[in-house]
Amino acid sequence: MTGLVVTLATVGLFSWYALHQIAGLKDLQTRLVDRNRRDSLQLLRIQNNLHSLGLAMRDMVNGDEPYGIQAYQGQFRRTRADLEDALRLEKELALVERSPERQAYFSQSLTQFWTSVDQMFSLAARGNDAQARDLIRRSLEPQQAAIVSNVAGLLGQNNEAEARAAARIQNIYAGVEHNVYYFLGAALVAIALTSLYLIRSNRQLFDRLALLSGQRSDLARKLISMQEEVLRSISRELHDEFGQILTAIGAMLARAAKHDAPPAFRESLQEVREVTQSTLEKTRSLYQSLHPAILDDGGLEQALAWYLPVFQKQTGIQVQYQKTGASSVVADGIAIHVYRVVQEALNNLAKHSQSGQAWVRMDFSHDRLHLEVEDHGIGLREEKLAGIRRGIGMVAMRERAALLRGKIEFLRPAEGGTLVRLDVPLSAGTKE
Repeated sequence: MTGLVVTLATVGLFSWYALHQIAGLKDLQTRLVDRNRRDSLQLLRIQNNLHSLGLAMRDMVNGDEPYGIQAYQGQFRRTRADLEDALRLEKELALVERSPERQAYFSQSLTQFWTSVDQMFSLAARGNDAQARDLIRRSLEPQQAAIVSNVAGLLGQNNEAEARAAARIQNIYAGVEHNVYYFLGAALVAIALTSLYLIRSNRQLFDRLALLSGQRSDLARKLISMQEEVLRSISRELHDEFGQILTAIGAMLARAAKHDAPPAFRESLQEVREVTQSTLEKTRSLYQSLHPAILDDGGLEQALAWYLPVFQKQTGIQVQYQKTGASSVVADGIAIHVYRVVQEALNNLAKHSQSGQAWVRMDFSHDRLHLEVEDHGIGLREEKLAGIRRGIGMVAMRERAALLRGKIEFLRPAEGGTLVRLDVPLSAGTKE
């Protein structure tokens, strides 16, 4: 947590610094560079208008055109309006601080220029073109040249300001670049130290988890083995003790029924025999469900051949059994777990699938046993298929697969429903 806090604090501080520098750079570019460039464009506009007036005055002085000076009055009026608009915008955009004297001189020069222009057109209007041309040569052209020179000086100042701003931006870029390197170095050191600590902590944690997992697996194996021993013992007791006792009672009642006795007594004996026979059948069903003796006597295939019809009769679900491959001798330690997986899978199917049909497939190939139990019912939810929420039955099936050094999967077939697939070796035996 300390390493995380330090790393996050470092990233946060550097991010704030970088954002602050970027904001300052953006402001500098907007406030100085972009604005200065727009101001220079207005100065160029002013300069272009002044040059246009200079060319017009040159034509007026030469007198080469067939029309007189008065014909230029419209051009001067349009140029003056555009020039005044450019001067207004330039004054709003100007960043270079100009002295009041220079600003007053610039304004005075323009005022004097337009006053002289008005005088020139007034003389031309009265037919004094020669005096008007003389006024242009003596007054207007020098004034226009002075104003153009002034505008050129302002452009030079803007260029100098832009160069200084570019230098400041370059310095900011260089500073940010150096700080990025410093930050990356510090971040790498912090990440390396934090990662080393996390690796050490995770290794200790994983060692503890591995130990606990091993202990849990050992406990699960012992519990499953103990459960099977207990069920086997109870099944044997029910078969050897209660089954034989009930069989003996049934035989004694049969012999007693052969003796002469009143009809009422004989009817009572018959009722007792029926109750005894029913109890014997229930006892047989109970010890067969706890641990089928046929599994020990006939093996896995005979146990499944006995169990599947019983399951089908009890639940009404049609079970199709299919075996492929050459049958192999399945050790008792493997057979009981495979049998329990089939039993648990079919019980889950009967409880949850809402399917009327099931398929049990067993394949022997290459010293391995492949088992599939499939239905096309509603199927398991996604979290159960992913193993996020598992019932005790699914956990037990996984533990039995682990005991056999095998693999079990809970899948969803293309047709829907659930597919339980078990794959175990036949030669390795169970884990001790």
